[in-house]
Amino acid sequence: MKSRSAREILHEIIFEADTPKGKLFDVVLLIMILLSILAVNIETIPSISEDTKRLLYILEWIFTIFFTIEYILRLYSVWHPLKYALSFYGIIDLLAILPAYIGLIFAGTHSLAIIRSIRLLRVFRIFKMGSFMSQGDVIVKSLKSSMPKITVFMYFVLLMVCIFGAIMYLVEGGTNPEFDSIPRGIYWSIVTLTTVGYGDIHPATGLGQFLSSILMIVGYAVIAVPTGIISSEIINKSVNLKLNTQACPFCSREGHDNDADFCKFCGGKLHPEEE
Repeated sequence: MKSRSAREILHEIIFEADTPKGKLFDVVLLIMILLSILAVNIETIPSISEDTKRLLYILEWIFTIFFTIEYILRLYSVWHPLKYALSFYGIIDLLAILPAYIGLIFAGTHSLAIIRSIRLLRVFRIFKMGSFMSQGDVIVKSLKSSMPKITVFMYFVLLMVCIFGAIMYLVEGGTNPEFDSIPRGIYWSIVTLTTVGYGDIHPATGLGQFLSSILMIVGYAVIAVPTGIISSEIINKSVNLKLNTQACPFCSREGHDNDADFCKFCGGKLHPEEE
């Protein structure tokens, strides 16, 4: 077996949590993300002193430089940097550092660094919660499979709120100034059907209150429909997979079987150093 290059060693440390060095790197990264999120939140508190704000500003740039170097190393350690850059985690990693640099031009945008919290999803791979990773994949696949049914369902919901909004405008429009147009009636229908009930618009006539009661009852049934659709898909797609946290050096995708030699997403060899 030939000796591994620095690039391959970096890939193992940065992208895989199965080794002591890889796990240590991910734990340190996790702590840095948590501290940076805490700093962003504290910075928005009006009562903190100027000295504290200055300290938080310095810390924010320390975190940003750290994440920038980490992002560059991730691009260097993979075989196809563009694939990683356009992947879900690649985009999130980039968005985690952009707000600080954009803040140099547009004041206040550095607060968007809170998007770094999405990077905490890596906690599942760090602590080898493979079952959580596989179940998350099941949910995503179930949502994709349910989209045609949910689209049809949402189409009928849209028709329903438009019809009820127009009826309420006819019923309430002459006596209730709150229903001064059909769009306002549609807004009321959406709020009522989703059982949110802001209370900023409410019917005054007996017929209007009767119709609103029907719509509220229908709302409970409406909530149950998409839940049932997605739950059915989850049951159909649930499988017991034995997956690991190893990332493909070519496409950076995770979730491979323990005995896999090739990536099931791009076909690349998972251990190119063994060739």
